[in-house]
Amino acid sequence: MKDSRFYGNGLPYKKTAGLKGSLIVIEGTDHVGRSTQIDLLKPWLEVEGYAVVSTRWTRSALLYETIAEAKAGHRLNATTFALLYAADFADRLENEIIPALRAGLVVLADRYMYTAWARNKLMGADPTWSRSLFGFALVPDLVLYLKVDVASLIPRALEGKGMDYWESGIHLAFGTDLFESFCNYQRRLIREFNALAREFNFTTIDARKSPEYVQKKLREHIGDYLRQRKGAAQNEAAAAQPLNSSNGARIEHAQSAGASGAIQHAPDRAQAAK
Repeated sequence: MKDSRFYGNGLPYKKTAGLKGSLIVIEGTDHVGRSTQIDLLKPWLEVEGYAVVSTRWTRSALLYETIAEAKAGHRLNATTFALLYAADFADRLENEIIPALRAGLVVLADRYMYTAWARNKLMGADPTWSRSLFGFALVPDLVLYLKVDVASLIPRALEGKGMDYWESGIHLAFGTDLFESFCNYQRRLIREFNALAREFNFTTIDARKSPEYVQKKLREHIGDYLRQRKGAAQNEAAAAQPLNSSNGARIEHAQSAGASGAIQHAPDRAQAAK
């Protein structure tokens, strides 16, 4: 039977009934600033009283080195690429994300299955197969999409670590040189993210603006969500709570008063009978 918290059929040996935490995803293309924003969100949430963990794309202890070696060879085809990233995701989901959620933590995910879907599609993988591949994924509680355009992305890439082989789409021959390929690949990738944002109703933030603005908006949306969730949990707990102590005391007092009244009037009724 399908678990409503999983995107598809889920992990048959993992139950989600006791997951008290919140899964918050930050999505967006390369160089948009996801990791920087998450590094700022984590201490803010901890000050607000939440226990927090973060999980990053291709950081599985099981697959990290394998993916790095495979990408260094520049020979990954669409199927191998998709399967390696799905395995990384599955390992982190089972050993990082679900245990943290069960412990009641806030999980900040830097990228999620939507990144895989967008990239796999551009590499030529069948979209239906690609989506079914991630049927084991949990549906996030909140997805925040950092939306940007290529013109705003170029200076960030040049000022940062530069344009690498995979982020530039050289493997797909989208241009005659690194720069042209980067622009064409990222433009297509952003188009896929925009379509996913509409389909899955992401909360979109204009990432063309300053990092301070983006952080402010992220905190507003995450704060609102967590307060609503906390309020809903408190209301649910109150509804499930039996009679509270004050009500119980009033009922006990009333019962005692009724009993003493019956005892007090019993001799009167006996006297009247005489």
